[in-house]
Amino acid sequence: MKAVVVHGPGDVRVEERPDPSPGRDEVLVAMEWGGICGSDISYAQHGSSGTAILRHPLVLGHEVAGRIAVLGAGVSAYGVGDAVTVHPASPSSEPLPGLIAGRTNLHREVRYFGSAAFSPHEDGGFSSYRVVRADQLRALPAGLSTRVAALAEPLAVALHAVGRLGAVRGQTVFVNGAGSIGSLVVAALKARGAARVLCADVNADALAMASAVGADELFDAREALPTDIALVVEASGVSAALGGVLRATARGGTVVQVGNLPMAPTPSVLADLVSREIMWTGSYRFVDEIAEAVALLASGLDVTALIAAEFDLADAAAAISAAASTAGKVLLRLG
Repeated sequence: MKAVVVHGPGDVRVEERPDPSPGRDEVLVAMEWGGICGSDISYAQHGSSGTAILRHPLVLGHEVAGRIAVLGAGVSAYGVGDAVTVHPASPSSEPLPGLIAGRTNLHREVRYFGSAAFSPHEDGGFSSYRVVRADQLRALPAGLSTRVAALAEPLAVALHAVGRLGAVRGQTVFVNGAGSIGSLVVAALKARGAARVLCADVNADALAMASAVGADELFDAREALPTDIALVVEASGVSAALGGVLRATARGGTVVQVGNLPMAPTPSVLADLVSREIMWTGSYRFVDEIAEAVALLASGLDVTALIAAEFDLADAAAAISAAASTAGKVLLRLG
């Protein structure tokens, strides 16, 4: 089979690897589509993503969908040919403390498709085939293509961030940053009943994408932001933007930080966090919101405006370069 493997900064190769075989309670998925994420770009460009450092070659990709090719022993809930997407996480079996009970995304160790966080690394799904545990599969309802289902994982990230806000039905929410995750947050907010969603970015293409998935009002972040908004999602991950976002937040309001902030010290103006008694909270990956994401996509939630380009697996290096310079989502044809 072919696989997209990163060996180090600037060194992405499409390699031949042996076809894998599923073990007990596993299936072999013939991968069809994959979405390129910021972490894939970071591994390809820098050899790291956040605190995860590349120590040996890694198959990229965690936003994937395909069809079951082979059933392993003990798997009866699925059949060959079934269309599926994948929950990429494998949390440790260590019991969670009461403070974070049920929040499996916060286990001390979570192995994740296409992640170098632990050694040996966890290979991802940018390959012709991938063995997947049956409990990680999420069946696709009839009518939901594997191409669109490749967006289920990032939509789950957005849904988790919206959940961290609390009740949003009937509310006005401000989303700062209209890239792939920010625009999916917009879509998730509308799907969960938000009355008005305001969105800001410095990129006109990103703002157009947010508008296409439901944003009610757009702001050029270089010129102005909304004011006195009780519920805010910060999706840009730009430290310099934090001061303006906090100033846009109402006194006593809530800001959910889903945009990944840099590991290195960078200047940020945070005074309003104290003087306005703002609740600033993080949002990391998701628990099982991918099931809701699949259901929403199957029921007609249209987020295809995010798809900026499609590349064949053989052109993975060019696809990653393109993804690094576009606001939208670049897809790989893996099949």
